[in-house]
Parts: sequence; C-alpha cells; structure tokens
Amino acid sequence: MTSTPTRTAEFRPSESEVPTASGPRSLGTLSRRAAAALSFRTVGAVYVWLLIIVLFSVWAPDTFPTVTTVKQVLNGNAVAGLVALSLVLPLAARVFDLSVAYTMSLTSVLTAHFLVSTGLGPGAAIALAMTAALVVGVVNGVVVVVLRVDSFIATLATGALIQSLITMVTDDSSITGVQLLAKPFADIAQLDAGGITLPVLYLLLAATAIWFLLEHTATGRRLYATGFNADAARLQGVRTNRLRFLTLVTSALVSGFAGVVFASSVGSGSPSAGTPYLLSAYAAAFVGATQLRAGRFNAWGTVIAVLLLGTGITGLGLATSAQWAASLFTGAVLIVALVLTGGRITLPAVLRRHKAPTVAEADDVSVPDKEFT
Repeated sequence: MTSTPTRTAEFRPSESEVPTASGPRSLGTLSRRAAAALSFRTVGAVYVWLLIIVLFSVWAPDTFPTVTTVKQVLNGNAVAGLVALSLVLPLAARVFDLSVAYTMSLTSVLTAHFLVSTGLGPGAAIALAMTAALVVGVVNGVVVVVLRVDSFIATLATGALIQSLITMVTDDSSITGVQLLAKPFADIAQLDAGGITLPVLYLLLAATAIWFLLEHTATGRRLYATGFNADAARLQGVRTNRLRFLTLVTSALVSGFAGVVFASSVGSGSPSAGTPYLLSAYAAAFVGATQLRAGRFNAWGTVIAVLLLGTGITGLGLATSAQWAASLFTGAVLIVALVLTGGRITLPAVLRRHKAPTVAEADDVSVPDKEFT
C-alpha cells in the first residue's frame, strides 16, 4: 500500500507584505504616466490655450476674464466643433472629405426651404434635409471607394455639384421666415441652461461617441489600421473599403446636422453657411491629431483645438483689435502649434534619411502595426 505524497507547504506572503515591495514601483509607474500625460508633447495645445487666456486677461482685463466670455467661446464654437468632428473618422482612415462645408450649407438651406416654402413641420423638414446629407455621403462613398477616385478630388467635385444645387434652390439668397424663428425649431440651437446652449451638448455627445468608437471598439482599431497601412490591414482581413465608405457617410451626416443647428441658431438658411468652417475644421482636426493621441486623429484633441482657436478669436474681438488680426492669429497659432507639438512626428523620418535605423529603432517603428494584428 502506497501513501499519497503530500505537497510541501509553500510560503505565501500576506497581503500586507505585498504592497511593501510593489508600492514604490507602482508609485513610480503612476508618476511616470502622469508626467507623460501632462507633458508638452501630449497636451501642448492646452498649455498654449492657457497662455492665450493669460495674455488676453492682461490685455483686456475688464471684458475677457468673465463667465460671459466662457459662455461666448463655448456657444460660438459649437457648430465649428461639429464640423471639425465630422472629419475625424474619414481622416483616421486616411480619407479627405472636402464636401463637408457644402453639405452643411445644403442641409441649412433645405431645412429652411421646407419650413418656409412648403409648410412642412420641423420634424419632416429636418428628416428630408438629413436624407439629402445621407445621399451626399453615399455618393461620396461610391465615387471614392467603388470608382476609386482620389478622395481629395472626388469630394471637391461633389462639393461643386452640391453648390450648384444650393444656387438652384436659393438663387444665392438666404431663406428667411417666421417659421425659422418659432418654436420648436428655434429651440434646437437657442434653448439654453445657465447660458450654455444645446449645441454645446451636441458637441460633447458627438465627441464622446467618436472617442468611444475609436478607442474602445474593434471598428476603431480597424479604422486606425486602415489609415496607417491599408494594404497591411487588408491582408489581416480588415474590410478597408467598407470602412472608408462608412466614414464618408458618417461625415456627411454629422456635417449635415451641423447645418441644421446653424439654421436654427441664426434663423435662416444661408447658401454659404459652411464655407467659413472648412479651413478651420481641417486646421482643428490636424492640430488635434498632435494632442492626447499623438499621430492619430482623435475627438477630444480636435475639441481642444477648436476651443483654443475660438478663445483667441474671441479675445481679439473683445480687445477691439483690427479685423485682419483674427486671420493672423489663426494662422500663427496653427503654425506654432504644429511646429511645437507636431514636429516630433516627422523628425524620426528626417533622421532616417541620413542614417540606417538601429534594431531598437526598427522595433519601435513596427509597434503601431502590431496593435492591429
């Protein structure tokens, strides 16, 4: 009869003893993560934003550092933020959509037209306008993905077609009427809580949805993979064409919604409503790509960039500066922000032209692609 061998008793440290060994290491890791998260390379635009706030607080101490100014910046840049966010998903997949400004103008005009000229209710008018935006997105997707036309040229051509339709409907004149000033349509953009209007809430909701999609879903990882290297993503089974198609549709819907909000905000349908937003939207998206998730187009970085530019332009207005100062400020901030925060993205590429990469450098370059395999 054999006896069953017994396992030798093992020493297991008590729970009170474990933190004494790992505690300093954990604190060091947390401190390094906090330092990285707050570094100028990660949130440089935030520091530039704070510097702008201090500058205008000294320049215009009676008008700028007030709660009213804060509300003005938020309310006045909510639509611009929506247009900028409409670009994040296409750009993440390396697709340009230059038709967003025209789509915004189209929905603004169509909503006003259906409300004033046809007598439809706000719900039906908005639904028809958003259907038109959906059609624009589908057409862009077909031309870019199915017909394989370069997205930059294709969406620019689509924008020209949209502008011709807008001119046909409006004869280049804004559409006005009491229906646009009456409730419930006016409440879409003019209803407020504590001085903060609803478009600010729309901006936060859109940013949260895009952030969640890109950072916490497999679809988001596939979008980034498509943008980084579409051929490699395709070999891994990612349906890159479908993703690019859907980003164009989403972009049209978001910019179309911005047009509806704009029409409710100003009480008219303008044939050039989206034109002033195109350059600033792309500027905010590209500056936002240098923040938080360096090298990746992301929602909250874009929102930070929009508010940075909006704060400076509002400050210049309150300081009673010349009219040309706003454009000068926008261009200067964009150049400085991209040089200071975005320069690190292109620097390794410049260095690699002059010397062969080491093994460690080669490993570092391949890290982003491993995330999507």
